[in-house]
Amino acid sequence: MSETTGLLKEPWAHFERQRGAGKFGIWVFLASEILFFGALMLTYTVCRIDHPTAFAVAGRETNIWYGTINTAILITSSLTMAVASQAAAAGQHFRRLITSCLAATAMLGLVFLMVKGFEYNEDIAKHLVPGSRFALKETGAQLFYGWYWLVTGVHAIHLTIGIALVIRLALLGYFDKLQIDKNPEIEVTGLYWHLVDVIWIFLYPLIYLPGRVS
Repeated sequence: MSETTGLLKEPWAHFERQRGAGKFGIWVFLASEILFFGALMLTYTVCRIDHPTAFAVAGRETNIWYGTINTAILITSSLTMAVASQAAAAGQHFRRLITSCLAATAMLGLVFLMVKGFEYNEDIAKHLVPGSRFALKETGAQLFYGWYWLVTGVHAIHLTIGIALVIRLALLGYFDKLQIDKNPEIEVTGLYWHLVDVIWIFLYPLIYLPGRVS
């Protein structure tokens, strides 16, 4: 019996075709996500050009320490995810390393969400939620924070999905039910995770640096 027999799903007759289709599908999905977040960043650019002073004032109200800590967390999680993917490509004898790195990746993702929760709590306490009680008076500042809540919320949803996918793989590995050799699930999940991380790297300067650097 081929080592890939347990991985072959309907309607595919050959594993390599299934694997190729899976990789093509994830790249199409990632491209659509890039277009989605690209549109949000274009909206930010237009609003910032129209209200440069308000965006600088609003940007200075963000907590750069929370943002920097979370950036470091996600970069580290990309490292552990990359190690898991490379170890999976190397074969079954790295199963323990793969499982450990997947668990570390999921844990770092959860820590990111926890830190973001503290940041959200601070924002709410400072009345930085757009509405009648919004703390900043500069015209356009609410546009910044409206965009901030939208884009960080959508990013958090994407990260939560990634955490669930990684936890599933880690549990399969822990219970010795994860087939390692030629299994595209780890590679595909890794690509998704790296996209979420890269998006945050682009969001970081847009959110936390206005008003702090010229």
